[in-house]
Amino acid sequence: MADWRRELGRRLRGEVLLDERLAPRTSIKVGGPADLVVRPADADDLAALLSGVAELGVPLTILGGGANTLVADAGVEGVVLRLPAELGEEAAQSDLLTLPAGAPIARLPARGHALGLVGAEFLAGIPGTLGGAVTMNAGTPAGEVGDLLVSAELATADGVGSVPAAALGLGYRQSRLPPGAVVTRLTCRLRPGDVAASRAAMEADLARRRATQPLTQPTFGSTYRNPPGRFAGQLLEAVGLKGHRVGNAMWSDVHANFLVNLGGATARDVLQLMKLARARVKAEFGVRLEAEVKLVGLFVAEDLQD
Repeated sequence: MADWRRELGRRLRGEVLLDERLAPRTSIKVGGPADLVVRPADADDLAALLSGVAELGVPLTILGGGANTLVADAGVEGVVLRLPAELGEEAAQSDLLTLPAGAPIARLPARGHALGLVGAEFLAGIPGTLGGAVTMNAGTPAGEVGDLLVSAELATADGVGSVPAAALGLGYRQSRLPPGAVVTRLTCRLRPGDVAASRAAMEADLARRRATQPLTQPTFGSTYRNPPGRFAGQLLEAVGLKGHRVGNAMWSDVHANFLVNLGGATARDVLQLMKLARARVKAEFGVRLEAEVKLVGLFVAEDLQD
């Protein structure tokens, strides 16, 4: 391990951290250390990283803003990549807005408003980065990133290029990025409109979320995708899991599809709650819940079994 870490550290100019705990870097505040956490200095530094991990055969995990991500208690082997918020230039042309993937999701509606553009109101309050939003096709019942996305700039070990949104296989809370690809920038189409009305709609949506979701506690956001024609939160509440606790993790007593960290929760606590939810909903309603949460790292096989 030491040899590849030393070699990558020699090649890179950005932030390189050894045995860095990942819990503080995730929205639910759970998870062990990574062998190496890298934040590239610029696009050339990212290219050097991607080339290096390919050459050295080192696993690469893209963390983004850490939303919708559960990191194993034992941590993550290899390199964990975090993109700087300013990696790549912003650009605006008419109703098209290009932003770096490492920027927070909130930057898209904010930059749009500065240009007199609206249409991204539904993104208000969603945690994470714009790159993660593309990867997960983040959204709400009011819309999703795929509704706005025109193209994405992708970096691989072979270089950087732009691909149209239609090539990314965007679906409900998912995409099909090429293996090893990292979203570095994205271009979205907004529309001219009433910025004051857009801001008011965002404030109203945020007020509704604050009243109905546990936004003051560490959480993934929604844990399970809504099954066709159903709401995961309603199913979880119907099987008696609202407020149910394992260790220091709990299904929120505010919204049953939000799993919260009460302080010091482990990934195993979280997985036990998720397994219990799938089992109860399957037994009661015949519905298999599908997680929006991505599992990252060295999980014990028995913890992953239903």
